Amino acid sequence: MATVSVRYFVRDIDVAIDFYCELLAFHVVMHPNASFAMLSRGDLRLVLSVPGGGPGGGQATPDGRLPEPGGWNRFQLEVADLAATVETLRARGAHFRSDIVVGVGVNQIVVDDPSGNPIEIDQPTIPEARQALPT
Repeated sequence: MATVSVRYFVRDIDVAIDFYCELLAFHVVMHPNASFAMLSRGDLRLVLSVPGGGPGGGQATPDGRLPEPGGWNRFQLEVADLAATVETLRARGAHFRSDIVVGVGVNQIVVDDPSGNPIEIDQPTIPEARQALPT
């Protein structure tokens, strides 16, 4: 079971599922309709909702505003080979917000999912920065 859950708003559930599962090693937990899906990767549960897509997290707030994709808040995924992951994502036409950045303890890059939600992909450079990779 996931230890952390994140909700992202996406424009197209099927496109988002393809991106996360084929390119970032997520697995579908449930996909009951065209406006909602739940994915997992290790201890992360990613809840995907289409804005205005029915009851639940995608519905409008009392003042009528709809949630929307984008912003800068993001979750981080650790990979064993950042350069190879970037190459795979680029080959599939992924949009990056930066080039690979040498950080404190990790090298990283920020990639957008197909709806414009950012994901930070990290490769640790020191043991203290490592997470447990999913199996």
